[in-house]
Amino acid sequence: MRSLPRHETPRFHDHARVGMSETEQTLGVTVILDYGGNESTGRSMGRRWTAALLLFSSACDGGDQPAPEYLDAEALLDPQSCASCHPAQMREWSGSMHAYASDDPVFLALNARGQRETGGELGNFCVQCHAPMAVLSGATTDGLNLQELPQHQKGITCYFCHSVDAVLGTHNNPLRLANDGVMRGGIPDPIAAAPHRSAYSPLHDRKNPASADLCGSCHDVVTPAGVFLERTYAEWQASLFAKPGRTTQLTCGQCHMEGREGPASTVAGSPMRLLHDHAAPAVDVAMIPFPERETQRALVQNALDKSLLASLCVRPLAGGVEAVLSLDNAFGGHAFTSGAAHNRRAWAEVVAYAGGQVIYESGVIPQGQPVAASTDPDLWRIQEDAVDAQGNKTYMFWDIARTTNTLLPPAVTNDPTDPAFYHQVEKTYRIPNVIPDRITVRVHIRPMDFDLIDTLVESGDLDPAIRSELPTFTLRNTEVTWTPDRGFVCVP
Repeated sequence: MRSLPRHETPRFHDHARVGMSETEQTLGVTVILDYGGNESTGRSMGRRWTAALLLFSSACDGGDQPAPEYLDAEALLDPQSCASCHPAQMREWSGSMHAYASDDPVFLALNARGQRETGGELGNFCVQCHAPMAVLSGATTDGLNLQELPQHQKGITCYFCHSVDAVLGTHNNPLRLANDGVMRGGIPDPIAAAPHRSAYSPLHDRKNPASADLCGSCHDVVTPAGVFLERTYAEWQASLFAKPGRTTQLTCGQCHMEGREGPASTVAGSPMRLLHDHAAPAVDVAMIPFPERETQRALVQNALDKSLLASLCVRPLAGGVEAVLSLDNAFGGHAFTSGAAHNRRAWAEVVAYAGGQVIYESGVIPQGQPVAASTDPDLWRIQEDAVDAQGNKTYMFWDIARTTNTLLPPAVTNDPTDPAFYHQVEKTYRIPNVIPDRITVRVHIRPMDFDLIDTLVESGDLDPAIRSELPTFTLRNTEVTWTPDRGFVCVP
């Protein structure tokens, strides 16, 4: 039996049928994982689990053929086991926010503070999404011991995603794992020679609308207080891209896991397939040393560069000009920004020049300064604001009672006769008494802002060094320049 290196030997118990598939229970397989125990127990019981998987395979095949040598459960649970056969996917995933989810110091700080301030009532709320296998195995109940766990129990692992066989809700990770030794994917005809059992699943096929349920139900979050705080899935469902249609319907994976042709594995005889990129860039980035860190930031920059359209219309006004900036969330399948929008910060920068001097500026935020600290009366903030039950601003999700936002909505129709077709948002800037030589605009975004980091540092939950690692991205597709020789027109 092939068994690959591991970080920690699982301990297996046969006294409960927790998380088992119906077929496993029928076959008498009564094994659950709790990740612990000693080396000898792990080896012994690991063989029992392997035997159970082979029994399952033999039953499905009618028992007429010798059982192939599949990876045992111990190996399947460890992403490092995937590397030899799926090196490209493993490299992409290793630098993704899925791999980073349990190591993120801001997440760890928020969870630590939340557990303390709620007296432990937060429970597994955060960690059920950030380290689901650790929760399912019983290795953690509140995430406070995540740094003590082996790496294969952290983050959103290969096993966790590829074992999902059903989505049982719309938010807070309602995913059911089959735990049957089958790794599911978007390939309709997986080869039989793989070192694990494989099956097609529409939930894992980026071209199938059902795949959005798998992604989205983890990326919508309802807090313990009942606040619908993260709404990426709901935003997508209301958008143009969720509607059936040959040219419009796009799933989460079609934007965040772009496809390419190639063999799905290094197993001999693997045919050419449409592969999914497992880096899954969005806006968050690693802020500690982490695999593929610079590559991930470049992928995030590329994704952001393509997300918005910007235009600047300039017309004369009282000896000066009136500049109207229009931002169109044309290509996003959800709002801009989305996800943890209550902590993200995006804003527009407008600068006018005359005679080589700046005569007007708005949205010029120095690196290191929170957007909230700006006193700019014209500042266009694209963000969500959260307050507690007393109406005080808060960054801590367990205290949030309600939110308001100035987010850019996604497209909802491609019918220009429908009033909802025009969903761009505009803001007017007035520059009196002089015609500028040049007006420049651009949009910036931070995955979170320095005020969140500062409050976690002040409470002793976060290392101050993290502050210097927070990036500000500038969306290149929003960089527009107007000059008088163009006339009083809209550019580009």
